[in-house]
Amino acid sequence: MADRHHAQHATAHTTTAQRTGRLARLRRRTYEIIEAGRGDDRASKAFDFFIIVLILLNIAAFVAETVPSLHREYAAYFHLFEVFSVAIFTLEYVARLWVAVEMPFLSRLPAWRARLQMARRPAIVIDLLAILPFYLGHVMGLDLRVLRILRLLRFFKLSRYSPALHTLVRVIAKERRALTGALLLLVAAVLFAASGIHYLEHEVQPDKFGSVPAAAWWAVATLTTVGYGDVTPITPLGRLFGGIVMVAGLCVLALPVAIISTGFAQEVGRRDFVVNWSLMSRIPLLADLDARHVAAIMPMLHAHNLPPNMEIMAEGSPGDAIYFLASGRVKRLAEGGASELTTGAAFGVTALLRNDRHRASFHTASKVRVLKLHRADFHQLEVTHPEIAAHLRRIAEESNDVDV
Repeated sequence: MADRHHAQHATAHTTTAQRTGRLARLRRRTYEIIEAGRGDDRASKAFDFFIIVLILLNIAAFVAETVPSLHREYAAYFHLFEVFSVAIFTLEYVARLWVAVEMPFLSRLPAWRARLQMARRPAIVIDLLAILPFYLGHVMGLDLRVLRILRLLRFFKLSRYSPALHTLVRVIAKERRALTGALLLLVAAVLFAASGIHYLEHEVQPDKFGSVPAAAWWAVATLTTVGYGDVTPITPLGRLFGGIVMVAGLCVLALPVAIISTGFAQEVGRRDFVVNWSLMSRIPLLADLDARHVAAIMPMLHAHNLPPNMEIMAEGSPGDAIYFLASGRVKRLAEGGASELTTGAAFGVTALLRNDRHRASFHTASKVRVLKLHRADFHQLEVTHPEIAAHLRRIAEESNDVDV
């Protein structure tokens, strides 16, 4: 009897272990499809294509549904498509949280904390807001029709697949201080314009310019050079002042446009694709970092797509950057012979750390993706986050895959 009980217990334990192993393999494969395999895996490409098409169809359905004739005739179909879309987006949201423990930067955390950190990422918050109106309006029985406008947030889900949108968001975040200064300048211009026209026109047009707040509408319309014409100065001094405000408005509004356009051009000029967590997880030197350090180093990495048979760096050139190979193959040519680097390798490390020149040349053996960390950014990293720079130095010295 004891032997039979022991055998049953062992069988149950084996069955549980097999189920756990299958679940872990399924979770890993799901992670590779929705996060890590983008651009390199057929299933991942198919998944990305399906989600992108579904997002675009949702935007088209939202616009078409506002046409009264289409809404009356196809209301049932619109509702069915909305239910289907919410079901897919909900599964996607849950799946991204489920595979959070597979992210190298979160894998060392407890499962609940890893998923909590994943849920706080901006892209995941957008995913949640994209499905929230449906549940608030249907599941909870609330008549919050105004929240339907949040369905347009599904458009921003494309930022996960669009380097241009991702770059624009990064530019706005990077230039936030300059943009804040430009906004303060615009507010000051509105205040001075409203105050000036108030004192010049309040006696002849007390209903329109009787106070500074009332004159602010004219100030905004004039500074933006829209000029609705519903409120206009009639005195000679008022018209002269209005002309000055128009010219000043051209200069003030041009400032934020110039800041964003210049920053966007710089980002596009130096980056060919988006640096994201899944891309960085392919690099062992970076995969050992935690989420906080990844967020610090990510903006400093410059990403490039390079064609085959292209020289990345020449022998004898100064070590001005560290290269991380995200995908593809790179040949290292030196006096001692040739060798090949594959996905996950790093090169140019020793030359940069020792302020030396490269002892070999590196050429692409296939189409490759590389992440580049410039010398200036590495030195900035040593000042702002010395623990990250020390980690890179330590791992680079211990690793045999690093360029010497």
